[in-house]
Amino acid sequence: MFRFSNHAPSAALVAVLAAVLACAAPDESGDTGTGAADPGAESATGPSTLAQLLADGQSVFGVFPGGTAREHGVLRGQNRELDFVFYSLESGPFDIMSTKVYMEGIVEGSGEDAPHPLVLRIPPIRNGVAEAEAHAAEALAAGIAGIVFPHAESAEDAAVAVSVMGDDLWPGNPAGTLLSILIVEDAEAVDRVDEIVATPGVSVVFAGPGDLRRAYQGDMEAVEAAIQLVLAACQRHGVPCGITAGVDDIAARIEQGFRVFIVSDAAAVTVGREAAGRG
Repeated sequence: MFRFSNHAPSAALVAVLAAVLACAAPDESGDTGTGAADPGAESATGPSTLAQLLADGQSVFGVFPGGTAREHGVLRGQNRELDFVFYSLESGPFDIMSTKVYMEGIVEGSGEDAPHPLVLRIPPIRNGVAEAEAHAAEALAAGIAGIVFPHAESAEDAAVAVSVMGDDLWPGNPAGTLLSILIVEDAEAVDRVDEIVATPGVSVVFAGPGDLRRAYQGDMEAVEAAIQLVLAACQRHGVPCGITAGVDDIAARIEQGFRVFIVSDAAAVTVGREAAGRG
């Protein structure tokens, strides 16, 4: 297993991020020059960005993509209760072009409304920092609103997750629009959760029930205890905490203090919004 420390982004990555941010910079009229059809537009402008909602203390709700084709993106775009869509390239080919096609579907389904931002899960940092840098650069250039780093295991991993995002990262930049989202889903990470969450610049930390179930050999009491340790660390350090949830438990998770949700059944978003006072 790889361990990294004292990492700084490579010169190549810095150059790519600079180019991405330069392209997104508004002119004096406030126009980003991307046009309404830019799938990344919602992640860069407007009061309904994920970062702004989180800064305002709101709970936010996203959904799994429901498939990876353009038509699946259209369906997600048509659901106006969503705050974001969660898309994964953690395993298999890192096919950012297919992701962009899916995002175009979101734009189409959104019609005249702002398209939902998309957050993208990339392969774990333990696979290699250079690979994480390259994946982050591709994702940001595509207009991704947030990058999800699975299997974050240490403060060193968290520092890499922050460094590859550039200067437009919330909350380190209070006006930033990008999110760095870490998933704690290994027993070793739970043991180090306080140092992970305390890393400056981390936007959101998720407790990952599925992989935690495997990590604790199906002991659901241990899994729930680990989830609550992640939540407690987030609350100590003022970092929004996330979890997957369903219709039956999303209201209880909101009451516990979780603020970022990914669901499979869009009906859970309706229930969650009501419970969070956003109905």
